[in-house]
Amino acid sequence: MKRPESVTELISELKRLPGIGQKTAERLSFFLMRGSRERTQKLAQAIIDIKEKIILCSICHGITEEDPCGICKDPARDRATICAVEDPYDVFLLENMGEYKGVYHVLMGVISPLDGIGPDDLTIGALKEKVEKNSVREVIMATNPNMEGESTAVYISKILQPYEVKVTRIARGLPVGGDLEYADPVTLLKSMQGRTEMGAAKK
Repeated sequence: MKRPESVTELISELKRLPGIGQKTAERLSFFLMRGSRERTQKLAQAIIDIKEKIILCSICHGITEEDPCGICKDPARDRATICAVEDPYDVFLLENMGEYKGVYHVLMGVISPLDGIGPDDLTIGALKEKVEKNSVREVIMATNPNMEGESTAVYISKILQPYEVKVTRIARGLPVGGDLEYADPVTLLKSMQGRTEMGAAKK
């Protein structure tokens, strides 16, 4: 029996989500059909809300519903320590450790010449400006430990060399080629604690 067009369309859209294949998309679609109209409407509204309400923080570029975000406007955070991450999602991963007390800077990606992404396509300039204008002691490079993440970390450490700031790299605990997304809070904490300095600060 041919599927109704609405079901086929739902499956097609669900397959666009990361980690969702044909079988999973089919199971989700039939789960939604069996569920109540109220539950389905709540899910649909939640999806609409994240598109209408979520914005990027003008300071760290993380996601928020108000600008600046809760972390950036928290007076208890150490603004002399900046953790640079690739994506807004990484902020939540690192916050789950419950140990880091500094602030963040989201790069909005990594340098990837093969994909046509250069330094000017990221927020590296804004990070450099923060170091120039504020009393920043340390920039922690928490990009993923793959080729693009490493290259981006090295590039940033080089452009920050003229300033009196220590640039460190998260290390111990994360496997080469892995992503922050798949690391547990304990592994992330060990990576933070085992970070190494990337370049000597200018004296």
